[in-house]
Amino acid sequence: MPIGFVTSIALLALCTFAALRPPMPRHSSRSNLWFWLGYLLNEQPFLGLALVALSAFPALTTGVGTPVWWLTVALTAAPACGLAAIAVRTRSARGVLEAALAAGPGIRMPHSRLPLLRILLLPLVSWRPGVRRIRDRRYGDARTQRLDVYVSRSRPHGAPILLYLHGGGFVMGSKLLGARPLLYRLADHGWVCASANYRLRTAYTDSLADVRQAIAWLREHAEELGADPSRPVVAGGSAGAHLAATIALTDASIAGAIGLYGYYGPTAGGASGAPATPHAHLHADAPPFLIVHGTLDTLVLTADAHHFADELAHASGAPVAFAELPGTQHNFDFFHSLRFHAVADAVEAFAVWAVRR
Repeated sequence: MPIGFVTSIALLALCTFAALRPPMPRHSSRSNLWFWLGYLLNEQPFLGLALVALSAFPALTTGVGTPVWWLTVALTAAPACGLAAIAVRTRSARGVLEAALAAGPGIRMPHSRLPLLRILLLPLVSWRPGVRRIRDRRYGDARTQRLDVYVSRSRPHGAPILLYLHGGGFVMGSKLLGARPLLYRLADHGWVCASANYRLRTAYTDSLADVRQAIAWLREHAEELGADPSRPVVAGGSAGAHLAATIALTDASIAGAIGLYGYYGPTAGGASGAPATPHAHLHADAPPFLIVHGTLDTLVLTADAHHFADELAHASGAPVAFAELPGTQHNFDFFHSLRFHAVADAVEAFAVWAVRR
């Protein structure tokens, strides 16, 4: 039996196990081995199945019926069955999201056309021909104060605004990472979307000030972009969800907030040196929130997001929709997948409802 085949199948089996049932840490962390091993296959099990097929094909086409051939079949079947189970598991996301939107704001979630070719063949390609990406617009004087704007080529008028903030634990990340399929989709549907960089490895108040400046820039340039500056929606992933939540809770003009795999706990560099957290800003007049988190998130535990959602729902008079997605890891908005297609349906339904309420 070729050593290359054994090595590749063993690695695929380990990554499949990490995706199916990773050992959960006791506390949230910025990184761990189980996330890196299982993340890609958890979102793209079809890629894993293709790799299994490519690895096994030479061994399965020679010596058919021999003991070595049967051993090859057994070794191949283990990761293949695990990957098939992961693919089936992704279908559970839609039902959970539908229930969360119905129970919170009472929204009926639509079923948009499934981009199956993108999911299977071009998961990293978010570009759409009807959307123009305006790159690296400066919203402040610092080197990192740049944002990209996604706008329909049909020149919208009075379009709602959505600002997305990337994750990275406040120490890394880029506006090019996270939610690009969502931003292109919303822009194609008539939104003006932006993804902003903000200062990293600095005081939290500096990063928060950058977000406020980015919103101010979008309002200032709303007319040329064809946007309505009055009620923007803010969204973010991981650390970006922390910033989005804090902005939404401290800016009365925000129409709604969306947190994807968000961290909402304390972080250093708040006002007067105290740890900063959205929990400190909960109030009855908060805007509606959609919070989406994965049950298998090994970087930010789902219990932490659940705690924030519960505290927010208790304090706020606006709906809070919390969706806990089965079998879902961190960073699930990076590229096209069956799961994120359902999440995008939910996000769009929530955002449209929020700006119209």
